[in-house]
Amino acid sequence: MPQYRQNLPQLSSDVFLTDGGLETSLIFHEGLDLPDFAAFDLLKDKQGYQALYEYFQKYAQLAQTYGVGLILESATWRANPDWGTKLGYDATALAAVNQKAIALLHTIRQQYETESSRMVISGCIGPRGDGYQVETAMTPAEAQVYHLPQIEAFRNAEADMVSAVTMTYAEEAIGITRAAHLVGMPVVISFTVETDGKLPTGQALKDAITQVDTATGNGPIYYMINCAHPSHFNHVLSADEPWLTRIHGLRANASTKSHAELDEAEELDDGNPQELGQQYLNLSDALPSLNILGGCCGTDYQHIEAICKACLQPRPAVHLY
Repeated sequence: MPQYRQNLPQLSSDVFLTDGGLETSLIFHEGLDLPDFAAFDLLKDKQGYQALYEYFQKYAQLAQTYGVGLILESATWRANPDWGTKLGYDATALAAVNQKAIALLHTIRQQYETESSRMVISGCIGPRGDGYQVETAMTPAEAQVYHLPQIEAFRNAEADMVSAVTMTYAEEAIGITRAAHLVGMPVVISFTVETDGKLPTGQALKDAITQVDTATGNGPIYYMINCAHPSHFNHVLSADEPWLTRIHGLRANASTKSHAELDEAEELDDGNPQELGQQYLNLSDALPSLNILGGCCGTDYQHIEAICKACLQPRPAVHLY
């Protein structure tokens, strides 16, 4: 049985971490080859599995150190039909690798969860297309059909929830939300924004969240912002408005560069971890529901630790096992 699906602990005010930028960490720090940014492809052999295990292990230990929760986000951002087909995965193989990614996280949780560090397993869903721009948009109905098989794989693997990360337009987010509800899975929507604080379509973040909530009856359990630097969106969070309470999590980029600049960069821009930590602390004033802290492109263990140091105080962990 899924451990937390019916009672997600991060819906309290308790602090939860996520990992940093999985793909950029594996490529630039570990020297691994990720074709099309597809970390799930590492699960095809023992060496790749071990690299992913060691990656998530660091964040589990960090959560223990600070006595906070951890959302374990599967390495499946690219594990959908279009990207999977490019890498030679048919529907059966894709379902299997999505389930294997969740099984890895079950192993991490069994080994590292403590009473003060609850660990929630989330199946990560990425956009059908590019994470930085909208090339061909789907209708909500098309998005529901497209993403349903991956969500079903996560349900069957006993994930607690699903997270749609780096969403670039509202209609895809609506379809994912409806697909998750169809199979009884809690769902989180995380939008990305450009340097002007708007989605790649030009839609305001407030309007995107309102559109999804209106179309799905407040279907997502909460929203997040990812794959953008705090300086890109802090100005749109300044108003004391009800929609801001729907944002519970941040997974910011380390770099202040735009998506277009990052797409062309040949070297990693890992920014300033300590400055990023302070920016997270400052954003907590504008986001009254903020309790999920993590990173995206260019961030790694050091950035998440800097965020912890800025926003938290370490305390001893108490083991359940």
